[in-house]
Amino acid sequence: MTISANGSGDDRDLYDVTIIGAGPTGLFAAFYAGMRQMSTQIIDSLEEPGGALTAIYPEKYIYDVAGFPKVLAKDLVEQMYQQAMRQNPTVRLKEEVTGLVKLEDGTFQLETSNGPRYSKTVIICGGVGAFEPKRIPAPGVDELEGKGVHYFAKRVEDFRDKKVVIVGGGDSAVDWAVTLEPVASEVTIIHRSRFRAHEATVRELEESTVTCHYPGCEVAQVEAGDHGRLAAVHFKNADGEVNRIEADELIVAIGFVADLGPLKTWGFELQRNQIVVDKITMESNIPGVFVAGDIAAYPAKFKLIATGAAEAVTAVNHAATVVNPGARLDPGHSTNIMAAREGESAAE
Repeated sequence: MTISANGSGDDRDLYDVTIIGAGPTGLFAAFYAGMRQMSTQIIDSLEEPGGALTAIYPEKYIYDVAGFPKVLAKDLVEQMYQQAMRQNPTVRLKEEVTGLVKLEDGTFQLETSNGPRYSKTVIICGGVGAFEPKRIPAPGVDELEGKGVHYFAKRVEDFRDKKVVIVGGGDSAVDWAVTLEPVASEVTIIHRSRFRAHEATVRELEESTVTCHYPGCEVAQVEAGDHGRLAAVHFKNADGEVNRIEADELIVAIGFVADLGPLKTWGFELQRNQIVVDKITMESNIPGVFVAGDIAAYPAKFKLIATGAAEAVTAVNHAATVVNPGARLDPGHSTNIMAAREGESAAE
């Protein structure tokens, strides 16, 4: 859609909604915005859609998505992308949004690495923002990164018949341990505290053949072999004793340092690296800017893909009433929406 900007005579493409972030929440928001017949653009700094699911663990199983007993992250992204493309939104990958300004006519100008973009409303679905893995300071780790030491583990087949050591006790570490158990020759997990992963996955871990060293255990150093790659991991237990484990691969999964980047300067109310929203509307303290997914903060928040999808629906519906104040907040079920649209097409 092209309109004249502020009567200046300059043409610009103005969208009903701009979605920042092409992770699962952003993709579902794009799909639902299409259902509301809103012109939509998605902007993401990564080169592929899917967010962390694609960038960090594409071959890890996800168990808490409705309709899937379990699904590989990359397969879920593929299905969600196809769903999002139903109404042909504009997708802009490898493009970073660096600034947000509300213009005199009430629309937004988004400064990006590829120039300005314009939108009537904005939905931020940026996950946890930019992420860098937390690193362990043990001797030898930095030298062997990429030579058996991994902070991002993408392909399950890379670990087939290998002796794998995993450091961490959150969802990512425990999920990788369970996923690699039937593939690797040996899997060992080292953690300094109690496991913080989903209780069902922890039970599966405890019932598996994975060797668990916890609590109070941490990597003391890593050892290279004659081939210049990882050969062993030395870890210290709660009593201070150091043990040696032969290892082909070490996966460090102790979390990420999240950074909101430029978003921190846009005037949002922030809480622990998240944007505070009205839990009824998902609107931020900037009118017309909504937030959904892990980056949204409100009381009793649950960081799940399923929750993000619900938040996306809420954000889109309220954004639709900003774009068109006469629009219904609740358009009804998808079956009814599509039936009505097909009836309109037949009438034409």
